[in-house]
Amino acid sequence: MTASVTAQGAAKVDPITLDIIENALKNARSEMDGVVVRISLSPVIREQHDEFPMICDARGRMVVGQFGSYIPAIVEQFEGDLNEGDVFVWNDPYACKGSISHNNDWCVMMPIFHQGILVGFSSIFGHMVDVGGKVPGSMPFDARTIWEEGLRIPPVRIYEKGVLNKGVLDIMLNNTRTPDMNRADLMALIAGCRTAATRVRELCDRFGRDTYVAACDMLLDRTREAMKVLIDKYISVEPVTFTDYVDDDGLGNGPFKMTLSIYRKGDIAVFDWTGTDDQAEGPINFHIHEGLCKLFFGVYMIMAFDPSVLFNEGFYDLFEIVLPEGSLLNPRFPAALSNRLNTHTRFFDCQAGALGQRAPHLSMAAGYGTSPHFIFTGHDKDGKYFQLMELLFGGVPGRPRGDGLDGHAWWPLFSATPIEYIENYYPVLVEGYRPIRDSGGPGLHRGGAGIEKVYRVLEPGKVSIHDDREVVPPWGINGGQFGGTSSKWMVKAAGGEPQRIPSKIDNLAVEAGDKILFRTAGAGGWGDPFERPAEQVARDVRYDLVSREQAKDGYGVVLTAENEVDVAATETLRAAMRAERGEPAPFNFGFDPSMKEAAE
Repeated sequence: MTASVTAQGAAKVDPITLDIIENALKNARSEMDGVVVRISLSPVIREQHDEFPMICDARGRMVVGQFGSYIPAIVEQFEGDLNEGDVFVWNDPYACKGSISHNNDWCVMMPIFHQGILVGFSSIFGHMVDVGGKVPGSMPFDARTIWEEGLRIPPVRIYEKGVLNKGVLDIMLNNTRTPDMNRADLMALIAGCRTAATRVRELCDRFGRDTYVAACDMLLDRTREAMKVLIDKYISVEPVTFTDYVDDDGLGNGPFKMTLSIYRKGDIAVFDWTGTDDQAEGPINFHIHEGLCKLFFGVYMIMAFDPSVLFNEGFYDLFEIVLPEGSLLNPRFPAALSNRLNTHTRFFDCQAGALGQRAPHLSMAAGYGTSPHFIFTGHDKDGKYFQLMELLFGGVPGRPRGDGLDGHAWWPLFSATPIEYIENYYPVLVEGYRPIRDSGGPGLHRGGAGIEKVYRVLEPGKVSIHDDREVVPPWGINGGQFGGTSSKWMVKAAGGEPQRIPSKIDNLAVEAGDKILFRTAGAGGWGDPFERPAEQVARDVRYDLVSREQAKDGYGVVLTAENEVDVAATETLRAAMRAERGEPAPFNFGFDPSMKEAAE
């Protein structure tokens, strides 16, 4: 067992040094991103940045990053047997207690040593294009168990004291349809971790090991104290409860209810998912680690209530999580997990709905609420196998500071795959990419619009689609209206009417010249739409984000033939519509869950 060091109380760190170390760690975390993007090959990581780095202290607590919580559980399995040059890899959600949540995420971790002393860990996980299983992309919409979703790797050493375990690598690459991409992406993750280790050792050399370790402790403690203030200010002793729904599980079951109650016990914030539906038969179950659950609540509270707070794991002991066993958020093995993002993102909508009741001025509406996938596979004219996978985006919620973003990702660092990249490397033409008119919910601040992306395939092959928010719209808040739902269509090259495609489908046969119209959901609006400046509504009409009909019916704005505001007619109409409506509702769901319950 290698010695580790803790230095709280042993070294005092002045504010300037602490600030330098904090920003150096933030820069190192960004450098990890840069290294991964330069080395990786898959469009999902190289172009869309579906990878999440972090740097932890010697106890495995995340100091900088996005997704923490899993290091201690992995270290525990090796009983502290950590060596310089070791690199660990895994992807099995059940073997790491839900720290990663489906088989496509390969996670890499390495201990960081300074002069033989353990001072921390670096880690990254990234989404692999394919990890085996019964369908290309490894996310079968109709899976009933995790056995159908590809290779499961328990935590193992892929490098031991700097030496590659080629047998482990060979097994991993032998079980994927895209071995070249997976190998490059895996080595990119490892290189990113090594980059962070180098930067941490440089900080220890520059300031001294004790000073570095003490600074990490201080950064964690500072975040904890800031979170105590947020809990006291925004979380009440009386529970607030909110319910939202996932459309279906791909097997005809649903909608699925997710219920969250939030309250405070002394200094402790309790997040209780009691009332959430039982685990699904299909693969939308979200096997979430309790620490990861704390992290999601913490990042939401920081970003919504005080973005100046450094996001790390210092606040974990201030949160208590209740995840009923056998539920959608704590399924029993071997429940299928591959399409858990439909549930994952609804998790965020429930947070917004519950926390927004105590602080409506800082709340936000619901968004497109999933991670839409488009997968196209086949063989090109040279007989070479291809597999395109792209994440699409939708409407981001209306919020206190302004309109929601149109066609944007939930994840802040994600970006759309450049059309030039798709068309250069795959037999596809992207014939359209634009916001969907009227998909953003009306509000003082309009909900973000969903997007329509039109793919024309140039070779025969198979298409898989995974999406949600087709049945249950994204709700509006504080008087805002609900946003538009998603839909998918196929237009055959031979002609005829567009054919509706389910939101979850695998291996849909397509011929050269066929088109897929992928329309994502929008987002709910924030605030009373009758308070939105009429000129902003007219501008949205001119930009083709809002129709003349929605301008009138949703905002009470009357436009001239030139799409300018008719001021007098607008004032008259808005006064009549306000009188008829009365006080705006705190939430507008656009969906009646009692219809589901009555049917049962």
